[in-house]
Amino acid sequence: MDKEAELKRSKRLALSLLLAAALVFVVTSLLPRGFWTDCLRAVSEAAMVGALADWFAVVALFRRVPIPFIARHTAIIPNNKERIADNLAGFVDEKFLKPESLAAVILKTDPSTHVAQWLREPANRGYLAGHLLKLLPEILATADDARIQQLLHDALNAAIGKLDLSRSLGALLAGLTRDGRHQELLDDGMVALMGLINRPATRDMIAGQIAAWLKREHATMELMLPTEWISESGASMIAKALQNTMENIAADRDHKLRIKFDGVVQRFLERLESDPEFLAKGEEFKRYLRDGDPFNAYIKDVWGSVRDWIKADIDGPDSRLNAGVMQASAWLSEELLAHPDMRASLNQHLAGMARTLAPAFSSFFTRHISDTVKAWDDKDMSHQIELNIGKDLQFIRVNGTLVGGMIGLLLYACSQTMAWLAH
Repeated sequence: MDKEAELKRSKRLALSLLLAAALVFVVTSLLPRGFWTDCLRAVSEAAMVGALADWFAVVALFRRVPIPFIARHTAIIPNNKERIADNLAGFVDEKFLKPESLAAVILKTDPSTHVAQWLREPANRGYLAGHLLKLLPEILATADDARIQQLLHDALNAAIGKLDLSRSLGALLAGLTRDGRHQELLDDGMVALMGLINRPATRDMIAGQIAAWLKREHATMELMLPTEWISESGASMIAKALQNTMENIAADRDHKLRIKFDGVVQRFLERLESDPEFLAKGEEFKRYLRDGDPFNAYIKDVWGSVRDWIKADIDGPDSRLNAGVMQASAWLSEELLAHPDMRASLNQHLAGMARTLAPAFSSFFTRHISDTVKAWDDKDMSHQIELNIGKDLQFIRVNGTLVGGMIGLLLYACSQTMAWLAH
């Protein structure tokens, strides 16, 4: 049974009791007076008073009752719509959206554990993957919209236009080289280079280059000299010389080559900041990114290939994306369940985010509630509230009829007792 039918049924019940009380009152008024006749009349009379009073109380909530002097105190809900809207928004804010209240709920419910346990079930992982993949076509359709593409293109061009590429790169590299960090890169590079030099293939390549040089530059002498021995020895000498040099540089933090390296890096950073040639190169590269047809065509082609692959994968029976989401969800579940400290940390971070975001979210949400309620039509608002609570309010009328009848019976009994005592 829908709400409209339930409300009508409740109204019919309350009205039936009122009519029954009125019928009893009329009948007993026409009959000769007697103990039981007067008793029934008193009960029905009080029942009618209770039913009519509660009818007025219920109807006055939703509609205007045109009774002199008291009509202005009817239609309570429509006439106080704005106050109801503000009070409802304030109630939601006070009881549900306070930062500390939200944070306490998060810490109490332990969402990290619940998520981990939920993801442990394969059916739940499949449910999550399925819904995420359902969103992808909508995202792709948004990205393919010509107006959205133009918006993104304009936004990207505006961002590129405001970017000082050369100085930004200089600032980035300055951060990477602060406190001698670039010297660590030099050390790692030297270690990698020493490993490369000590490989037999590298020494064979150097020896081959020496032999080729001898044959090209000293062809006659090469016939008389032990070319193979010279080449191998030369390769070994070069490798040892380079290795000794790099070992010396690695051992000495004030080595002259380190100092030169510092100077080269510093000059390069200064040029990035102020050299007109570097600044011009940065602007030229920005123009290429912004206006270069080959680059833009390449980006569109790459995006088209990625988009087509995603669509084909989603529609395929063995979706890699679906399998990836399933595997990632299973891994996340295992990691969270295996590390209680990680779950506790995540809960703390979620609580912190709730404390930070709650004021702004609360302001938006409560304003939305208030504005939405205020925008409702007065009659429609009253009707909707009556549909949801009107059934229970009709029982107030029913109870009023029954309680009124019982009070009438009690008063009649008291009056008869007083008359008997007086007699």
